[in-house]
Order: sequence, then C-alpha cells, then structure tokens
Amino acid sequence: MLLFWVFFTLFSVVTSEYNVPISQVYANTQPPKGMADDEVIEENHGNSKKIIIISLIAASAVLTVVLLLLCCLWVIRMKRLKKSTKDMQLQLDVSKRRSLVPVLSKLNSLRMGGKKGNVPVLEYNLLVEATNSFEESSKIGEGGLGRVYKACLGENVLAAVKIVNVGADKEFQNEIGWLSKIQHQNIVSLIGSSVHEDTKFLVYEMLQNGSLESHLHGATRGSTLNWSLRMKIALDIARGLEYLHERCDPAVIHRNIKSSNILLDSTFSAKLSGFSLAVTAAMQNKNDLKITESLGYLAPEYLLDGKLTDKSDVYAFGVVLLELLTGRKPVEKLSPTHQLSVVTWAMPQFTDRTKLPDILDPVIRDKMDPKHLYQVAAVAVLCVQPEPSYRPLITDVLHSLIPLVPVDLGGSLRIA
Repeated sequence: MLLFWVFFTLFSVVTSEYNVPISQVYANTQPPKGMADDEVIEENHGNSKKIIIISLIAASAVLTVVLLLLCCLWVIRMKRLKKSTKDMQLQLDVSKRRSLVPVLSKLNSLRMGGKKGNVPVLEYNLLVEATNSFEESSKIGEGGLGRVYKACLGENVLAAVKIVNVGADKEFQNEIGWLSKIQHQNIVSLIGSSVHEDTKFLVYEMLQNGSLESHLHGATRGSTLNWSLRMKIALDIARGLEYLHERCDPAVIHRNIKSSNILLDSTFSAKLSGFSLAVTAAMQNKNDLKITESLGYLAPEYLLDGKLTDKSDVYAFGVVLLELLTGRKPVEKLSPTHQLSVVTWAMPQFTDRTKLPDILDPVIRDKMDPKHLYQVAAVAVLCVQPEPSYRPLITDVLHSLIPLVPVDLGGSLRIA
C-alpha cells in the first residue's frame, strides 16, 4: 500500500503539467489551418517522443524510490534480526548457567577480589571457611590437576574446590581460559578461582553424584547405573563433545576424555570436566603437547606420532562406551609386567554377536533390547578403530544414540 501511494503521487506530479481537458486535447489533435500533413505528422511524432521520455523518467524515479525503500526496510530488518539473535544468545547463555545463579547471587561481594576474565576471583579465606580448612573429611577426590574438596559457600550452596598441584600454572590458566568461554549444559561450569601465595584454586559447580569412574569402578561396581542411565550418560558426553567439535570456532579438542572427567549431577546428567589440556584443532605440533593423559584412552596415532584431531576425542569416547558396556577399566593389570586394555580385550568379542551378551557388565546383562545392544556395540567398535579416518564424527555418534535413549532422559525412544 505504501509503495502504491508513492507511485501514484509521483506519477501525478510528473504528469500534472500535461493534464488538460479532453476537449482541448482533441482540439490540439486537429491540424491548424494551412499546415501540411507531413508537418502535422512530424509534430505529433515529436510529442510522442516527449511523452515516452517523460514516462521513462517517471518510471525511473518511481523505481529508484522503491529500491531506496526496500534498502531501508532491509537495513531495519537486519538490525532487528541482529538484536533478536543477540537477545536469544543471551537468554541461552543465561539458561545454560541457571544452575550457577544461586551460587553467584549468594556469594558475598565483599569476599570477592574482582574478576579474571569472566570468572570471579574469590578470597582465600572464604575457601578456607567453606572447606573447614581443607580437612580430610571434606576431600571428595583427586585428579591429575590436584585434590578436590567439598565446599559450602554462603547459604548452603555447595561447590567443589580444587587445589591445583604446584607447577601446573599452564594447566591452571588453560582451565580458566576455556571454562570462562565455554557454556553448555553438558560441560561443567567454573564458579571462580583464587590464588594464595604459591597455591592456586579452582572452584566449580558441585555435581552430587561424583564421577562416572567412581560409579563404574568404585565400591558400587556400577549397580547405580542401569542400561537407560548408561545410555543417557553416553548421549550427554556425545552432546558435550559435539558442541566442542562442531559449535566452537575454532574447534576445541578436549584431549582428556576419561571416566574420571565425566561428572554426574543429581539426575545423572553427565558433564565434561578437566579442560586443563584442551587445545584448538590448529594446535597440533607434537613438540607443544605433553602426553600426560591416562594411556588407556589415548588414540594410537596420538600416542605414537603425536597427531591430534577431533577423532582422538572420538577414540577416547569409544573407550568410555566400552566401560559403560562391560564395566571393565580402560586398562586391567594382569600382572606386575602385563596389562590388557579394554579395547584389545573387547574388539574380537564385540564382532561376534553370540558372545556379546556374555561379556557385558552383569548389572545390565539381559536388561535391554538386543537390537539396541548391537547398535551401541557397533558404535563403540567404530569409535576405537586404529585408523582415524574409519572413526565416525561425533555428530554421527550423537545421532546414532538419540533413538536409543528414552524421551524422559533426553533421547527420542518412546517406551510402550
């Protein structure tokens, strides 16, 4: 309607000079007395050319105005779209960090010493109080980067405080660097950090059910994890890795996927932790990397040649999947001088369907649809292939697992 009104107005203005009564127009078409016919034709031809030129000018003017209006509308639309995208991303970031809102809102601002990037710097005395001076009863674990203690911050808000090992300054900075930028529901969140003299601390959200390693290989020997929960955990890990490999720019290689770095919350939703060794896909120089990870999870090409790609994470994911299926550790010590990896042990048996049910963890044996078992076993076998090019992308793994997980656990499987 707006464009029609503009066109009509411009046309009226341009042609107003030529709006004369029809009778006069008719009179003007009659040749004056004494004028020859060829003169009349020439004059009429000249008038026709003028009319055509004026029409072209009018049409060009209208077209120019229309194009200008369309450009303005496009610019306005792009600005609104950009603002809408920013608002959506902000809402997404807020929703992803909703579990941290109670923590951050209840922390006393006077006990904070500013920020390091996007990560709050917490006062050392606050951590001492929150962990009862790091007493042994508060200790909940120990990893490659240091000991972890349960802490109570503010009004009964629980957190996990890690005392970083001496000499791990680079890993400390790397952990802060990545977790201050990465926000995903399947990646652990960093609440803050602290430095006291030569000791450094990292403070994470508390995940009540601890690590996957403690459930599979601890006192309960996997009894807390039924088939559906194990598939949910595998799906959550795949989602976290898919975010790192496909959604981050540049892509991030976790480089330290293992069951002890997979943490479980109160609903057994899994989150990736342990980003102290993470690198971008471009950082593949063997001289820049230290092979410090657990050997059972290392891809052959990385272990032998230092070649690091996203397929290295896929291999480690495959080892975790074998742990979930068999209940075995990544490396079993058979004697003081002989060890057997779960990959070497499982691969010959996983290729034979008749043997597959017999080598499963007894907790889940005969408690799933056999078709689902064969599908998961096939995914695991593909992930731990010695040749990286034969391994699937984590996106393909993700889409393979979604139909095997019940809807109420985050998949698409509907159970009758």
